[in-house]
Parts: sequence; C-alpha cells; structure tokens
Amino acid sequence: MLPAGDMKIAPSLSRSKAFNLANMLTYGRLAAVPVVVGLLFWPEDHWSRWAALIVFAIAAITDYLDGYVARTYAQQSALGRMLDPIADKLLVAACLLMLVADGTIHGWSLWAAIVILCREILVSGLREFLAELKVSVPVSRVAKWKTTLQLVSLGFLIAGPAGETVLPNNTLIGVVLLWVAAVLTIYTGWDYFKNGIHHLVDEG
Repeated sequence: MLPAGDMKIAPSLSRSKAFNLANMLTYGRLAAVPVVVGLLFWPEDHWSRWAALIVFAIAAITDYLDGYVARTYAQQSALGRMLDPIADKLLVAACLLMLVADGTIHGWSLWAAIVILCREILVSGLREFLAELKVSVPVSRVAKWKTTLQLVSLGFLIAGPAGETVLPNNTLIGVVLLWVAAVLTIYTGWDYFKNGIHHLVDEG
C-alpha cells in the first residue's frame, strides 16, 4: 500500500499526463471529427465547405504536432499512444463517408475509399492482436507518406466545388491524390501483414 502522501500525489500525476499538451492536441482532433461531419452534412454551400476545410486542416496539423510535442517535451503516455491512431482513423473514415454520401467521391473512385477504409480496419486488428503478444509494429516512412497523401487529398475533396472557384480541377486533383494514397495504402498494409504473419502462424 502507498503512503498517504503518495496516494495524494498519484492522481495529480495521472491527471497531468491525461491533460498534457500532446494529449490535448489529440483530444482536439477527436473533437474536430463531428464538427467536420456536421459542416459537410450542411446543405450544399461554399461557406460550409471552406469552414469544414479550415477545421480539417487544423485537425490534420495537430496529427504532426502532438507527436512532436510528445517527443520534444517527454509527454509520451499510454493514453496518447492509444488515442492518436484512433483519432487519425476516425477523421479519415468520417470524411471519406461524408464525401461519398454527397457525391464528391463517386464512380470508380469509390474503390479507392473502400481500399483505404478496409486497410485501416485490417491493420488496426493486426496491431491489436500483436499488442497482446507484446509485439510492436513501428510506423514506416512510407506509411507516413500515405497518411500525408490521404490528408492532402481529403483537403482538396472537402473544398470540392467551393475549391473549383479558386483552383480549376480542384476535385480532380483530390481524386488523383486519393488513388495514389490508396496504392500506398495497399503497399503499407501488405508490409504490416508481412511483418506480422509469422506471429499469426506461430499462434495458429
């Protein structure tokens, strides 16, 4: 049993880790998801598209800031490691679903969205299984490029018709980048599976 003094200190330490700057940035990214969804759900209007893009861009920037802050200021925590990838996947998945619903992503481009969503689910399942075996799966450089391309392509697509008034073929650029991200998604998904397959076979 901890001494009385330690019992008073432990909760404050726990709270400080939960509410450090790195985790607060992650919480902000989680909070941005329903905001972006709500703005994209709004009846077609250029102002709502631009507002959705601004919120999305800020959320995407926090994806890089929280990791930098955590490493630079020694604010790594188990909670942050758990929530960071969840926030990323929720943001990407929610935007993809809304863009499919409003017709921005349509036709053959639906397959790019399906590939991205399926890969995220499969890799999340693999990571969870390997975590139970105490096996870490580091994020590769290509996976970081994939995430960056996903976020950039979604930025173009969220701007959608509003972006066409500023940059002709804005939506087409977003679709092309989405396909490139989908190709990298397949590659990185296979890379994760290849690195974890022997653990799956051994356990089987």
